Amino acid sequence: MIRFVDVHKSYRVDGKDVPALEPFSLDIADGDVFGIIGHSGAGKSTLIRLINLLERPSGGRIVIGDTDMTALPEPELRAARQRIGMIFQHFNLLASQTVAENVAFPLRIAGEKDQTAIRSRVNELLHRVGLSDHANKYPSQLSGGQKQRVGIARALANRPSILLCDEATSALDPQTTASVLDLLAEINRELKLTIVLITHEMDVVRRVCDRVAVLDAGRIVERGAVADVFLRPTHATTRRFVSEALPEEEAGANVPYQHVPGRIMRLSFRGEATWSPTLGRITRETGVDFNILAGRIDRIKDLPYGQLTLAMQGAGVDAALKALREAGIDVEELTR
Repeated sequence: MIRFVDVHKSYRVDGKDVPALEPFSLDIADGDVFGIIGHSGAGKSTLIRLINLLERPSGGRIVIGDTDMTALPEPELRAARQRIGMIFQHFNLLASQTVAENVAFPLRIAGEKDQTAIRSRVNELLHRVGLSDHANKYPSQLSGGQKQRVGIARALANRPSILLCDEATSALDPQTTASVLDLLAEINRELKLTIVLITHEMDVVRRVCDRVAVLDAGRIVERGAVADVFLRPTHATTRRFVSEALPEEEAGANVPYQHVPGRIMRLSFRGEATWSPTLGRITRETGVDFNILAGRIDRIKDLPYGQLTLAMQGAGVDAALKALREAGIDVEELTR
């Protein structure tokens, strides 16, 4: 659906080119929820704005479907942008217009003149985001979560095939964030939209994304399926994001294991393996004793997963680890 080919972006500052994004190539599959995570200044807002060419790349190509966006003349680019919806961090609603008028605005800009068709589409969208009773209110009368739902309805007005979310939940409290993420997941599932979501929170990525790219100082330092990146982060920046999403795990990691006998192992279970008694069976068969030091069971989008940190002892530890790997369990030995 979206392809970046040797794309890079620099800004001219005081007569010098300052790179915001180093050259990269990236594919985002049709129908995926793709997360882009990075700290402030990493380049993630620049990257997402390249997709609809609100920012033009300094080099490379951006292809959506079969269309090279970077080669389009301005009139065709404006038409192509109508197929790309965008949700903003601070809502960007028109304060002087009602909720219904805000949602109708993109339809009017696109040239729709049939008032019955506009009202029908607005009513449909407000029902989808749960705001049917708020059509005649103004943004100042809404909560933050309600404002973002209006932003989502507005972004869907012209039936886009791509939805861009620019820190769409960072201005919201945790409970409201969860409800907005549930709504985005529902939209992705029911409308088959491709969603590109930028954030600085790994927990947001874990809840809704299929794949993720990690940005650090303008470079993509890690990418892949969320389960792979979340459970086995390889880059230091990714590990920091994961530890922020799992504060209790981080606290456990700071426990001094020097006094704990045995080898310290972290086991990661995915899918049905999360509920299977594989560990107990294999340790019985190999005669291994183990002590659970930390653990959790949760979900990565729709995938259940579990992680256990264990101290393992006995002559059969190597045999047990081999059997665990053969059973599809990810095994990592931790240094003390």
